[in-house]
Amino acid sequence: MLLHDLILAQSRLTGDRTALLRGDERLDYAGLADAIRRVSAGFAGLGLRPGERVGVYLNKRLEAVQSYFGITHAGGVFVPINPSLKPAQVAHILKDCNVAALVTTEAQARGLAGALHECTDLRHLITLEATAEDLEAPRHIETLTWQALTRSEPGAAVRRIDTDMAAILYTSGSTGKPKGVVLSHRNMVAGALSVAEYLENTADDVILAVLPFSFDAGFSQMTTAFSVGASVVLMDYLLPRDVLKAAARYRATGLAGVPPLWTQLARLDWPEEAVESLRYITNTGGAMPTATLGALRERLPHTRVYLMYGLTEAFRSTYLPPEELDARPTSMGKAIPNAEIMVVREDGSPCAPGEPGELVHRGALVSLGYWNDPERTALRFRPAPGQPSGLPFPEIAVWSGDTIVRDEEGFLYFVGRKDDMIKSSGYRISPTEVEEVIYGTGLVNECAALGVPHFDLGQAVVIACHAEEPGDEIRDALLAACRQSLPNYMVPTEIVFREGLPRNPNGKIDRKRLSTELEDLFQEAATS
Repeated sequence: MLLHDLILAQSRLTGDRTALLRGDERLDYAGLADAIRRVSAGFAGLGLRPGERVGVYLNKRLEAVQSYFGITHAGGVFVPINPSLKPAQVAHILKDCNVAALVTTEAQARGLAGALHECTDLRHLITLEATAEDLEAPRHIETLTWQALTRSEPGAAVRRIDTDMAAILYTSGSTGKPKGVVLSHRNMVAGALSVAEYLENTADDVILAVLPFSFDAGFSQMTTAFSVGASVVLMDYLLPRDVLKAAARYRATGLAGVPPLWTQLARLDWPEEAVESLRYITNTGGAMPTATLGALRERLPHTRVYLMYGLTEAFRSTYLPPEELDARPTSMGKAIPNAEIMVVREDGSPCAPGEPGELVHRGALVSLGYWNDPERTALRFRPAPGQPSGLPFPEIAVWSGDTIVRDEEGFLYFVGRKDDMIKSSGYRISPTEVEEVIYGTGLVNECAALGVPHFDLGQAVVIACHAEEPGDEIRDALLAACRQSLPNYMVPTEIVFREGLPRNPNGKIDRKRLSTELEDLFQEAATS
């Protein structure tokens, strides 16, 4: 099965079921399948070759979804580009993976005008508006409208196999510019089927998609739904309260979010319609603070909560069954179906229960590596531990760089990223452990623990946080809680209040940027 087959199969089974909702727009599976075939025929007419990359620089709208699956139907590879990215960042992606065509809006295309001269592989610029043929683009780029692209009669799919490329998702790293994770059809279909299995998705589900489609967990909302014939609500929100209104309006049954969003939602009053309809919620992009989890469970007493962990390099990795929440609320669970998660030492030998080690993921969801980056691919994608020595071609696994612990019963617990770990006074400190104490006070909306260079300590623990009423009283209360719950070497030396913490395009706290800002702040203070 190829990625677009998820939709084509549903169109044959129940073509009149709703596939997509956006505002007052509605598209059923038969209509979505027809649109995909028309997009595919349009790209075939442009001469798109199998395996060529097509960028999609759009917000969550019907044309974006039609583009993704129409591109794979035509044998191409789609590259979702977060619409919040600036021209220089977009140009980096277009150049890095040699994008041949770009689908966007007229306004965004005009904003990119100065950067497109550098994109020498880009041959076609497709914009949604009918006036876009008047765009001034570099001579090597042909401009056309969405209407022109999709006016062809529906075409047949280009023959591909499941190990061929389907998508490249760009993810930020600890150093350098974003890197493109290459996902095959097999990766994405296996991920959809696996997640749908443990979430117990059915055709009756209505999934509210608020995460960016450039984020693996965001795209998974769609593929999981399409695998069972469920409906997806496309939503770009400005305020957290808008998410609750949409959940009530569409009677959403499933909702995924990153921890900063859940922290905000946990403080709001939920509409009764949303409380009644939500069958499950999930988290991704970091550990769910226990205080936030408790508040959400109070507001949603009948909703099943799935704590999840995933890697863009392997799509999804673990989940905690809801019935285990009370016994182990800080666990990231066990491996999802059709995956194996190992905890290993640096030499690849298995860790004992309670011994911290690196998470290694093996199985059908392991991606094809980083686009055009053999050096970083070799660091992260390495032979899976414990294979028979006689194998001529060893199986490749993802070595995550994340430190975790397995308990006696096999449940996994996140300790921290190697890149995020703080080393102070010779101790390695997990930011998550410090943040849990801060969140537990209920005095802050969000926080991040970081290590800032310190002459005596190596790194000092610093908390950046947002509070409704920042000041010395709150600072003293936070420090008192840390002193009560943490050893001395983990107690923050400074607490910095901010109006908000910086985010990366996927909505996660941008720790790299925040760390740089705090280092600059403390350096200025030291020299003044």
